[in-house]
Amino acid sequence: MNIDIESKLLIVDDLPENLLALEALIRAPGRVVYRAASAEAALALLLEHEFALAIVDVQMPGMNGFELAELMRGTERTRHIPIIFVSAAGRELNYAFQGYESGAVDFLHKPLDPHAVVSKVNVFVDLYRHRKALRHEMESLAAAHRKQEELVQQLQHTQGELERAVRMRDDFMSMVSHELRTPLNTLYLEAQLRQLHLSKGNLASFAPERLPAMIERDQRQIRNMVRLIDDMLDVTRMRRDALSIQTKPVDLAALSRAVVENLHQQAEAAGSVITLHAPAELRGVWDEFRIEQVLTNLLTNALRYGGGKPVEMVVRQTDGTDKTGESGGMAQVAVRDQGIGIAPEDQGRIFEQFERTADSHKHAAGLGLGLYITRKIVSLHGGRIGVQSAPGEGSRFVVDLPLDATDATEVPGSDKEKEGTQT
Repeated sequence: MNIDIESKLLIVDDLPENLLALEALIRAPGRVVYRAASAEAALALLLEHEFALAIVDVQMPGMNGFELAELMRGTERTRHIPIIFVSAAGRELNYAFQGYESGAVDFLHKPLDPHAVVSKVNVFVDLYRHRKALRHEMESLAAAHRKQEELVQQLQHTQGELERAVRMRDDFMSMVSHELRTPLNTLYLEAQLRQLHLSKGNLASFAPERLPAMIERDQRQIRNMVRLIDDMLDVTRMRRDALSIQTKPVDLAALSRAVVENLHQQAEAAGSVITLHAPAELRGVWDEFRIEQVLTNLLTNALRYGGGKPVEMVVRQTDGTDKTGESGGMAQVAVRDQGIGIAPEDQGRIFEQFERTADSHKHAAGLGLGLYITRKIVSLHGGRIGVQSAPGEGSRFVVDLPLDATDATEVPGSDKEKEGTQT
């Protein structure tokens, strides 16, 4: 145990020659000796320093040594300081009892025996150093224990995250397999049916008036697979910080009308109708392809979970602040459905990858990537997205975009990479 600790000693006597003589006896390396010519001066030093030992003369004018000891024992800061009394009154038993009752641990009698003084001081200084070293060791052990507990908690948290990541991976692979199998099975069954017609010479199934519907069915299934692959590619790019935005002047109102028109058949299949409220024109500087992704994702989700009820999209210009706090013109897109709604505790996590609410699994399949990608795209444009919802009352997703996203943080990426995902 390391006991290389500085020790402070206090000597109290009203006679300067006694102070000098006593200091000469007890001075040693690693010790600092403080002298006090009165009990009042000693109290001032006691309030300022931590002492290993106090050597106090009993007979002093004013406050004597016994009275000083009683004051020391009555104060939390000084009650544990060992006190050795120095007295010239002889070895009367009552006198010694009074000293011990005042809190003394030992007596020194005048004339002082140098060897006895040095021996006793050494004992108390060693005890003080060992106590300090032990306290330091205990504090170090307590700190190490706290650190160990923190590390255990971190390891438990990391283990939980790893287990969650493994579950997400397994769920993701299962969902991807399911999502890809549905359109693939449809295409495969269509191909088998056509082969059967051909083998039987039934060419009426390939009449010109039937071909457009046949081609449209094939294209719909292919688009579903391509969109799924695009989503997975986008997530991969986001993890590499390689998702790019290429801004140019865009008419958001016209783009919204085009997206609604493209989703017309999907809305009919869901038994729903999309109502659009937009100005004749709303121009800004954005990545047209990525904003089209945002609009498509929001409307597709509304159709999936809207329970066949009408879906409303409102596009307008507002005055507001972007996510950096700067004020200026903003474009706002709000998509409202009347479906299952989202519980408050789920409204934050649905914007994370592969996250879906418990109820959403019952109503529609999906990878849980659409809102994650949407939030990332909106963020790259310097905007923000939020949701207002309650279970059974539908959901309203609101996107706010600065009219000029040119100054937004652009993540490196290539035009080829983006163009390769367009269909």
